[in-house]
Amino acid sequence: MLLRHFFIEKIAHSSYLIGGNKSCAIVDPARDTDRYIEAAKEERLKITHIIETHLHADFVSGHIDLAEKTGAKIYAPKNGNCEFDHVAVGQGYEFSIEDLNFYVLDTPGHTPDCLVYLVTDRSRGDEPVLAFTGDTLFVGDVGRPDLFPGRAQELAGMLYENINTKLVKIPEHCIVLPAHGAGSLCGKAIGAMKLSTMGYELKYNKALLTKDRDEFIQSLTVDMPPAPDHFGRCSDINRKGPVPVRTLPDIVPMNPPEFKKKMSDGKTIVLSIRDYATFGGNHIPGSYHIDINSNFSTFAGWVLPPEKDILLVTDNRNQAQEAVIMLRRVGLDRAAGYLEGGTHSWVMAGYETDHVHQLSPKEVSEKLKEDAFYLLDVRSEEEYKEKHVPGAINIMAMDLRTRYKELETERPVIVMCRTGHRSSLASSILKQHNFSKVYNAAGGITGYTAAGYLK
Repeated sequence: MLLRHFFIEKIAHSSYLIGGNKSCAIVDPARDTDRYIEAAKEERLKITHIIETHLHADFVSGHIDLAEKTGAKIYAPKNGNCEFDHVAVGQGYEFSIEDLNFYVLDTPGHTPDCLVYLVTDRSRGDEPVLAFTGDTLFVGDVGRPDLFPGRAQELAGMLYENINTKLVKIPEHCIVLPAHGAGSLCGKAIGAMKLSTMGYELKYNKALLTKDRDEFIQSLTVDMPPAPDHFGRCSDINRKGPVPVRTLPDIVPMNPPEFKKKMSDGKTIVLSIRDYATFGGNHIPGSYHIDINSNFSTFAGWVLPPEKDILLVTDNRNQAQEAVIMLRRVGLDRAAGYLEGGTHSWVMAGYETDHVHQLSPKEVSEKLKEDAFYLLDVRSEEEYKEKHVPGAINIMAMDLRTRYKELETERPVIVMCRTGHRSSLASSILKQHNFSKVYNAAGGITGYTAAGYLK
């Protein structure tokens, strides 16, 4: 048996290649599929199976692209009601790849269609050696059940039953291979390790140790982290079958007049992906800002309107192409062009720019002595409760799209997050809603604390 692990940072997505001597399967593939084709070629294997553990909510899967490129069959949950050509699998379904036997467990809870695939290497034994647990079981956690409106209690109850009637029967030596690691919003507190064993999880996973049903349900339905907007879109995209990447247009360079004309057509947004200091110095009025070095895909999927074309302001073409891949991961397929020459070419053409002043921790401290300033903490409620500057107002960055109305547009506002990235996104949203005096706390609460202004 051959096993290879692939991990995409930021969205913390794990996918796998598993195979024998000639053939292999790809489990929970990402949309940028060349990595799997190259890996299979390196191992001299043919990709014959594409396996989905569930309809992923946090990213658009690569099952359609990979099937088109390789001719492999897609194995997907029967309960997912998928609209593309596939083998529908559910409880008790079995199939083989050479000496590897795959046995399917229905494990709804995170979503109604979740599956676990138990794999037995018959060349070595007759017990499962590993389990592809998808988003049912993580290292140190289980999948959140609150992504379907009005069904959180029901799904949490289903997850409880599946843990205690199915997962507990998996052999303790079995290796647990989940679809996500630490940093994913598909769980509440996923551990840092990329894999585990069933025995270790049964002994130390808090969710699996919670034997009271009501306590289990409450733990997974109260104080859960907010779910990004694209979670409600991606699972449906995956169910219908994503548009093949080959059919999407390439991003094109645009000179400033072309860019300005396109951004004024009423169906287009501008997204700057440069670092927050550069964005603050000069940006096109009305732009969104998401630093490409931040949690880019998640933030983009969360706040950008999917029905709009996207124009990018970048440092170079390579950065623009990288951003397109990251946008497509969360179902944002309408990146149309990028500004050739960046904001330098824009101002050289004589066009207007806007600014967000960047404040050092000392400058933040000095300005907070003035009563006129809001201090807006745009981290999550959980982060805010853990530690915040006294007097700060807590509105999560993504919620400012509507909650900006709670603030006075003429009053100066200092925006703070953990590092300066989310606060820059929040600043761009405030600027779109006519806040004229916006300041970004560079370094965020981390820098503010390091400077000794908060204990």
